[in-house]
Amino acid sequence: MRTMKQFLSWTLLSLMVVAMVACGDDAKPANLRAVHASADAPNVDVAIDGTVAASDLAFQESTGYLEVESGQRNIQVRATGTTTAVITASPTLNEEGDYTLIAVGPVASIEPLLLTDDNTAPGAGNIKVRLVHGSPTAGPVDIYVTAADADLNTTDPTASNVPFKGVSNYLEVAAGTYRVRITPTGTKTVAIDATLTLAAGQIRTAIAVDAPGGGVPLGAIVLEDLN
Repeated sequence: MRTMKQFLSWTLLSLMVVAMVACGDDAKPANLRAVHASADAPNVDVAIDGTVAASDLAFQESTGYLEVESGQRNIQVRATGTTTAVITASPTLNEEGDYTLIAVGPVASIEPLLLTDDNTAPGAGNIKVRLVHGSPTAGPVDIYVTAADADLNTTDPTASNVPFKGVSNYLEVAAGTYRVRITPTGTKTVAIDATLTLAAGQIRTAIAVDAPGGGVPLGAIVLEDLN
């Protein structure tokens, strides 16, 4: 028979195990959004650990941030209404981390591009902008972020020779109106010309993409990261 001392020891051990399990259940979730940037792919569903979290996303559409369990997750991008995965990824998501999963490339070679987002607020009066090269047609590009009336011919690129799937650092600048122009590397031939007007505190991610179906003219997806 167990002595009272043994009984108390086993009881204490059991309570410790229960407490440890309970602590594990308190893990904070991560935030994940998905972007359909594959120009010739059909509409898609996004499944997380086998459960559809977003459905019928068309090209250039995105989800908002979805709250998901932190840790390693199984993410599938499927043709809408099917269980056929065109993308399968198993990223590890940190507690309270923000992530963007972009489906890029033509459907024949579609692949995931996972970004870690930084949604910490910019300094007072500032904004943050991040740029992503998601056009398989374009080749390496130069990116210019300038005042609206800046002369491209006398302006150096903000980022040079950015390859397909290249991602810039966040650019923190004063709130206002900016012109984003993208050219083939080493040229001043504008492939994308977009204007962004942002208020203090806002954060945006801009993704260069092919035209619907693929090829040119190029377009852009602008995501609202914060505010």
